[in-house]
Amino acid sequence: MKPRKSLGQNFLKNKKILNQIVDTGDIKKKDIILEIGPGTGNLTEEIIKKEPKKVIVVEKDVHLSKFLNDKFGDKIKIVNDDILKCYDKFELDEPIKVFGNLPYNISTKILTSFINYKNLNKFFSKFIFVFQKEVAERIVAEENSKNYGRLSILTSWRMSKLKVLDIPPINFYPIPKVWSSLIVFTPKDKIEYFNKPKNLEHVTNIFFNQRRKMIKKPMKQLFKNFENVAEDLNLDLNLRPQNISVSKYLEICRFYENLIQ
Repeated sequence: MKPRKSLGQNFLKNKKILNQIVDTGDIKKKDIILEIGPGTGNLTEEIIKKEPKKVIVVEKDVHLSKFLNDKFGDKIKIVNDDILKCYDKFELDEPIKVFGNLPYNISTKILTSFINYKNLNKFFSKFIFVFQKEVAERIVAEENSKNYGRLSILTSWRMSKLKVLDIPPINFYPIPKVWSSLIVFTPKDKIEYFNKPKNLEHVTNIFFNQRRKMIKKPMKQLFKNFENVAEDLNLDLNLRPQNISVSKYLEICRFYENLIQ
């Protein structure tokens, strides 16, 4: 099967790394597995060897869907669809473990779609995702670092995360120009709830659109009485966006939601 550039397809082929990814998921016989973008089924094959209760794969490419059906038959359930259009249809009796060597061009959209999922910790137990290394560094970054930003905050809000390993380009076909990284995410049981989860995306977008500037301008953009809000939040307006903690961004978003109700 020839990878399609338009779908961001880069097939992971190194057996050792495929097994590391599977081991990171700690698959049990009772587990339901969802794999996003299985491609030619290299990772799927290793997942099946662990004998989970059920394996569901979401593959947008109709030709690959047929290839997977020919290869695995009734060992898997194939959903020939775009994960961004069907991610909210997997409400099953047991929490799902989700695997994915994510297409570079939509990896952050896939991640944020799950983050905004209302009952995340009820229906999903773990996410094991491969990202472009540059994106992975933004996801796991801590405050006061150059990579800290919107993705760092959104993921920290709802999930614990750990970068497991970096993967050289040579392990993919076709060979990409960049390195990749494996991250495991675990949904948190207790989080700050918002009326609309996308409000946190909106707030962080405004702050990090000008990440080198002091936060007075984004605060002014969000709040007419921004100086009073900053005082209530005990927030120094001379700080820059990367200097503010995740918990403080959640407080800012709460103020914003109360304002627009």
